Formats: sequence, structure tokens, C-alpha cells
Amino acid sequence: MAEERLIISAKKYGGESAVVSARLPIELIKRLDDICDITGRTKNEVIQMCIEFAVDRIEIEK
Repeated sequence: MAEERLIISAKKYGGESAVVSARLPIELIKRLDDICDITGRTKNEVIQMCIEFAVDRIEIEK
């Protein structure tokens, strides 16, 4: 099975936003920092893209 990838593209939100706080494992933060360094994106941008990617593909079992 092919592995899905997150393709980082241009910004798409410019309207209202809210602050959300979350505790993340240090290793995950390091991985996010690496992505930011490679792409030149801010941590906020990368986290937002990752959350949107996941939310668009989530499946809820009942």
C-alpha cells in the first residue's frame, strides 16, 4: 500500500483564528522543527497543515 504524504503548499487561511494549546512529546516537536527548517515554514503553519490533513482523512467508528 502506498504511503500518503502531506504536500505543503501556499497558505490558504487569512481570516479569523483562535489559539489552541496542546502538550506534545519532545521527539515530535524536534521532528516538527526539522520540517520547519527544511521548508522555511513556521511551526504554526506546519502544525495547522498536519491537523487539517488528519481531520480531512479521519474515520470515526461507531
